[in-house]
Amino acid sequence: MNGIKKKQLGIGLFLMTTFIAVMIAIFMPFFDGANALDYLDNLYNSISKGSAYYVPKVEHLVEEHGSEVVTLNLKMADAKTALAAEQLFSTTGATTAVENNNLMVTGDIEAIFESCLEDTEAAYHNRGEDHVARYGMEARPTLYTWWQALSAMEKDLNRQKLFAAARLAQTVQAKTVECAYNYYGIEAQAIRDRWGTVLFSLLFYVLYTVWYGYGIMYVFEGLGFELAAH
Repeated sequence: MNGIKKKQLGIGLFLMTTFIAVMIAIFMPFFDGANALDYLDNLYNSISKGSAYYVPKVEHLVEEHGSEVVTLNLKMADAKTALAAEQLFSTTGATTAVENNNLMVTGDIEAIFESCLEDTEAAYHNRGEDHVARYGMEARPTLYTWWQALSAMEKDLNRQKLFAAARLAQTVQAKTVECAYNYYGIEAQAIRDRWGTVLFSLLFYVLYTVWYGYGIMYVFEGLGFELAAH
């Protein structure tokens, strides 16, 4: 350890002081009551939502599969969930019956998937009022019930060796229902509309990291610490 180097220590303290000042500013609610981290988190969520719209593609897969009458024995988590799921299937023209946590459904699988995608489309575009009007449920409970029903459908279709329909149930669940549930309430944006903000945030992240690194390096160098080569 050597003696204190005032110049290097001064540079290091300046860099660390300004680094901390900027960090404090980052956590201040300067963006309509939100801090910079929340603002960027919302921005990147909205951009990722814009690239996660799979409903038209899945609709095409459903059309390709076509009409197929199936009888399903769906084992739901409990009787309440079975009754909630029955509401969803009853709007598709299917015949339904509930016994405890078992939901029996006989209907056209294409109509079932199309009804699910209609609910997913509404949720993706934040039209929660459509679900309330249709089922008396908010969007997220509706989607979660669809998610549970599709999981049960996949299992029962595999049991019946209807593997193509089972794969389609899993695709509808993962590509549309999960996305709509996770992004509900977020307004979708295209990255081309916000490329300036995105580019600035990425460059700032790199600069801010280097800023901290040089600050620490100059502080230790100013205090007389050096790396010894062996």
